[in-house]
Amino acid sequence: MKIVTWNINGIKARLDNLLTWLKETDADVICLQEIKSVDENFPRLEIETLGFHVETHGQKGFNGVAILSRTSPDEVLRGLPGDDEDDHARFMEAVFSTASGVVRVACIYLPNGNPIDTPKFPYKLAWMKRLHIWLEGRLALEEPIVIAGDYNVIPEPYDCYNADAWLGDALFQPETRNAYRMLENLGMTDAIRAVSDAPGLYTFWDYQAGAWQKNNGIRIDHLLLSPEAASKLVSADIDRQVRSWEKPSDHVPAAAVLAF
Repeated sequence: MKIVTWNINGIKARLDNLLTWLKETDADVICLQEIKSVDENFPRLEIETLGFHVETHGQKGFNGVAILSRTSPDEVLRGLPGDDEDDHARFMEAVFSTASGVVRVACIYLPNGNPIDTPKFPYKLAWMKRLHIWLEGRLALEEPIVIAGDYNVIPEPYDCYNADAWLGDALFQPETRNAYRMLENLGMTDAIRAVSDAPGLYTFWDYQAGAWQKNNGIRIDHLLLSPEAASKLVSADIDRQVRSWEKPSDHVPAAAVLAF
């Protein structure tokens, strides 16, 4: 079972790229972030024509997540619990049946948090705390869980081209990285780092200053696996060549293959 996360950065702007990639991929579940579309305007038909089931949790103009899958999920839940006043479309989970049992996949678009001297940074940390609480409850079910998404977290200095350049950014603040570690400390495994500790494994390159051409990237798109999922991990990789396509997203797909 191949599970992919990809911040598409606007489904309308990247639809051609997405459809091309879907025709080539062997992914079973694809978690998209920043679809920037309400549910009714999502290009469902074009994607369903390629054989994918579509679930969305959209929002006009920004945010929004979607889960595309080869088979229909047994259950879909939208919205991260813990704050009834939070109307940002950033979280959706789906449960899939396999021959080896169920797999729970959460698609997340974690808040950016910049600038750090505004309410956006406390909102980011509060959202991560809510994610932590949600995960504690889900782990009690002792089932395979994959949290796939744009975390907007640079976990370690070697996950960016120049750590000094990110010291004032919400993605690299000690509080941000600590909250990410607390998720790992619940027993979660970073799929990409489970298979490689090499530097230069990036999932995002800014549109500015020739970042892609210079390989000035950062790794902020992650797949965290519960112990039951990590025990089934076969491989993980980053599809960086997509960043070289015409009119690309500034993120690329990252994937984990599990033996389900």
